[in-house]
Amino acid sequence: MTQLKTQLTLEEFFALPEGDITYELVDGEAKPKMSPKRFHSKLTLVLALLLNQWAQDLGEVGIEWAVTLKRNGRDWVSIPDLLYISYTRLNRDVVIDEACPVPPELAVEIISPDQTFTAMIEKATDYLKAGVLRVWVVDAQAKAITIFYPNTPPQTKRGNDSLADSLLEKITFTSQDIFQQAGIV
Repeated sequence: MTQLKTQLTLEEFFALPEGDITYELVDGEAKPKMSPKRFHSKLTLVLALLLNQWAQDLGEVGIEWAVTLKRNGRDWVSIPDLLYISYTRLNRDVVIDEACPVPPELAVEIISPDQTFTAMIEKATDYLKAGVLRVWVVDAQAKAITIFYPNTPPQTKRGNDSLADSLLEKITFTSQDIFQQAGIV
């Protein structure tokens, strides 16, 4: 295994050679991202399709698109499972092949078997502090999606609860739709 330098700058992090492991930059260190399993993969696919259909003329949906943020005053490169960024925040004419340079409106994290809900709460809080407006934490085991907001307590959506809100208006799918389409019933 390659030994990685600790306390990397943002430039050093992006200069790391690409390999089989995906890393996030957290507190100056390259931290490996969890390897997705079957339910995670199925949920990512369903969410990407549903969000992409909803966002057609509103913005862009990215799968594991790195985003450059700040966390505790330091550079942070996170790789949400999915993100949505409006054309208001990132003009559709901007054609770049690099990390998303601005906070997206929505970051979606799907809990992997080796992750805890508590760790996801911490990450969701970090996203919100960095300017992300909504964070969805998807829990396949509980068949629930917890939505984190900047100024109000999180809400957990199950069954036929709508995922639409004032930021993501006109979303017509529910938590149940997502889990059923992913075959997780």
